[in-house]
Amino acid sequence: MGVKLYGHPMSSCTVRVMACLYEKGVDFELVPVNMFAGEQKIPDFLAKNPFGKVPVLEDGGLTIFESRAITEYISKKYKSPGTEDLLRSDSPEESITVRVWVEVESHHFQPVMSPIIFQHFVVPLQGKAPDQALIDDHLAKLAGVLDVYEARLAKTKFLAGDFFSLADLHHFPYMYYFMKTPWAAAVTDRPRVKAWWEEMSGRAAFKKVEEGMKFGEDKK
Repeated sequence: MGVKLYGHPMSSCTVRVMACLYEKGVDFELVPVNMFAGEQKIPDFLAKNPFGKVPVLEDGGLTIFESRAITEYISKKYKSPGTEDLLRSDSPEESITVRVWVEVESHHFQPVMSPIIFQHFVVPLQGKAPDQALIDDHLAKLAGVLDVYEARLAKTKFLAGDFFSLADLHHFPYMYYFMKTPWAAAVTDRPRVKAWWEEMSGRAAFKKVEEGMKFGEDKK
């Protein structure tokens, strides 16, 4: 049956999974879901994910939703020669450090980054004005998170160590869109965070997914 990924190439969570599939060298079919038309809320899709959100992965008879669970599954199942172990499974110490920074991305980074991206890119598409006060509040919170990252990256090249892992990969979608906003200096003014982003964004897998990430091309 092959691997099918239901989602949208501009969706941050879909991009997270696509990047992981490319990193692991997995052939897959992207099945487009038009979120603006509400296709994620129709019965056929709700049968795959009852919460009505993308992405959803089908691998044979297995159906999975939640992007971070999907990337973990991909990383565990697919171990193609020449691809990196994004979970560092052979080392308990490295593996748990990856898990820690995966949790940091989920609980500290995304909650402050997501409202900025939504207000700047999505709200205008809905015919509304962005809430600048909300953006400013989350920019202040993001600065605190990035200060922690700057200190961490003074010790290691990537977040979990001197190796690329899921902890880094999970940051890519929101970081990519954020760098298209007027507030990208929050990254570029922190030399270690800037170097981390440049190293990460130069990876071949990310070059492939960024082709579909069209938000922000016509605005700064």
